[in-house]
Amino acid sequence: MRLSPDKHACPQGIDVSNYQRNIDWASVVNNGISFVYIKATEGTSYISPSFSSQYIGATDAGLIRGGYHFARPDKSDGATQANFFLAHGGGWRADGITLPGALDIEYNPHGAKCYGLTPSEMVRWIGDFSNTYQAATGRYPVIYTTRDWWSTCTGDSTSFANDNPLWIADWSSTLRTLPGGWTHASFWQYADSGPNPGDADLWNGDMDGLRAMALGF
Repeated sequence: MRLSPDKHACPQGIDVSNYQRNIDWASVVNNGISFVYIKATEGTSYISPSFSSQYIGATDAGLIRGGYHFARPDKSDGATQANFFLAHGGGWRADGITLPGALDIEYNPHGAKCYGLTPSEMVRWIGDFSNTYQAATGRYPVIYTTRDWWSTCTGDSTSFANDNPLWIADWSSTLRTLPGGWTHASFWQYADSGPNPGDADLWNGDMDGLRAMALGF
């Protein structure tokens, strides 16, 4: 894996949610996309009405795919939300096409940016989610975040750098300094739009590495 991956040399991906409906998955594949993360859940009450059709469509098109959960630490504890995610599309199995579930933890779109938690409380919340997910699947969840949010809301915690793959949102031409002691990003969301639906992402490696990630190696 590279510190600053080449956008043109790495497997390309997208992430989508209910905002992107009726996706033409064949066109997505023809555009060079290899993987997708799909929003499954948020908090403990929201299940994306598009998740099932998006997941099936991506699978049928031959994409490597996984689900993600939008964290709401102001609504319940991390373990409860991990179990909700697992029950509604967030699971993982070593079939070579399923990415480990991702925890989308970022600024609160509905209120206080750190959801009213102190950095130590936030680290504990993320740990509860991560450990619950790992106990159920054998995999630690991918963590999606931004450098600024992680620094502000976790105190730039290094507690997850060894176990949780990083999916960094950094809309720039080159990947900048990573937060939290991570030495590399596994996934890089480098733009919020592009020729395909949703946000533009890449896997920091080659296709063999992406398949190994899906297999659990």
